[in-house]
Amino acid sequence: MRVLRSAVLYIGAALCANGAAAQDLSEYLTGEMRGLVIHDAPVAASALPFVRADETEGALADYAGQYVVLNFWATWCAPCREEMPSLQNLQTQLGGEAFAVVTLATGRNPPQAIRRFFEEIGVESLPQYRDINQQIAREMGVFGLPITVILDPEGQEIARLRGDAHWDSPEAVALIEALLAGS
Repeated sequence: MRVLRSAVLYIGAALCANGAAAQDLSEYLTGEMRGLVIHDAPVAASALPFVRADETEGALADYAGQYVVLNFWATWCAPCREEMPSLQNLQTQLGGEAFAVVTLATGRNPPQAIRRFFEEIGVESLPQYRDINQQIAREMGVFGLPITVILDPEGQEIARLRGDAHWDSPEAVALIEALLAGS
């Protein structure tokens, strides 16, 4: 009996510790977020390095303790060009210690092309990270662009959206605010 009680307590503690996975976000899956797929259980994100604009290496683990909207994109991707300003607006509105928008150019995206892309569309506050050989994208099952995943503070993927969206829409902002309020 004691073993059963311990098992029940352990499972309950685990569910409470991962509030994002246990949090019901279905009411936020409307409008711009209707295509967002929320996972039944968190999925491990890549631990592989990416390259920052200053040519140093970084990793998604650098964002431990924060919710992250991680956008996989490319300079040649027309929907990415449409979507990127809304990601900047989301970062401007909600970014801080508990939340960040992270952009990861995957594939062949030279640094000067990334800088030019950001300049042309007026994006100033998002990171210019590169996934050089698409290693992170492949490991995380990213096929097609754009793909946006939401990572919980433990660095695990909890949701995914295929295709572009207006991430500064009322539905997207409400969803991120609900995640932040539940943490």
